[in-house]
Amino acid sequence: MDFQTKIPTAVILGPALVAFCLVALVRHRRDASGWSGGPLVVRAVTALYAAAVASLTIFPLWIYGGMYRNQAEWYTQIQPIPLLMADITMVPNVLMFLPLGFLLPLLRPHVTLRRTVLVSAMASLSIEALQMLQYIAFANGRAVDINDLIANSLGGLLGYAILRAAQRTTATRTALERLTLSARTTA
Repeated sequence: MDFQTKIPTAVILGPALVAFCLVALVRHRRDASGWSGGPLVVRAVTALYAAAVASLTIFPLWIYGGMYRNQAEWYTQIQPIPLLMADITMVPNVLMFLPLGFLLPLLRPHVTLRRTVLVSAMASLSIEALQMLQYIAFANGRAVDINDLIANSLGGLLGYAILRAAQRTTATRTALERLTLSARTTA
């Protein structure tokens, strides 16, 4: 049977964001630590950021069957050699993970550079693995590239560096501490 079906982004991410809002509301009303004021703002921005990354890398989800199905073998969709085809197209991947490197230490103030880069790499690896699974299951044409993993990890590193550089000025450090103050006292 020949078919192509699109699962829109909003069908999956809309309910996920609503669920986040409900959890945030319940925790805020219960005066849970880190769920009011600045820390709640950081959590909400992080949830929106995660939804944006998912919408760029995973959704919309196309499912193909029959003659519409991509006929290339799944392993041909993997670019395993680092920097072999590196070019300017890596820049958006760096930029996409910059906010993660910036937000992670705001969520968890004691996070180190090493841990931030590791989380960035693991998040990127998860995205690439999901894209590969989508290709295998739905033949949606997504490819897996080691350069994306490198660029995303670099983006996390640069985001962390930008945050730490911004914290060197008193005014910025004070503003950022207001966003993380109650998270620090309880984390």
